[in-house]
Amino acid sequence: MKKIYYLKTCDTCRRILKDMDTTDYILQEIKTEPITVKQLDEIHSLTNSYEVLFSRRAKKYKQMDLKNQELTEKDYRQLILDEYTFLKRPVIVNNNEVYVGNTQKRVDIFKT
Repeated sequence: MKKIYYLKTCDTCRRILKDMDTTDYILQEIKTEPITVKQLDEIHSLTNSYEVLFSRRAKKYKQMDLKNQELTEKDYRQLILDEYTFLKRPVIVNNNEVYVGNTQKRVDIFKT
C-alpha cells in the first residue's frame, strides 16, 4: 500500500506533496478524515513506536503541559487518536516502509 497522511493547512506538507509524484499514493487529509485505530496500528507495526509518530511541535503539546509528564507508548497512541495535530506529518507509507516527518533527508527521497 502507498499512502500519505498529511494536513492540508500545513505549508510543509503542501510543499512536500508538490515536490513529489503522488500518482500511486492514496492521500488522506487527517483533519477531515481522521486516522483510524487500525491505520495507526498498521503504521506502528512499521515503526514499532508511537513516540516516533508523535509531534511535540503541536500547539496542544504546550497547552496540555505534556512536556512535564512521563508519557508511555499507550499515551502517545491515545493522544494521536484524540487529536490529529499530534501526528507528525507527513507520514508516507510506501509498501513496507514508512517515512515520518519532514526532515530534508526524508523529503529528498521523494522529490521528483
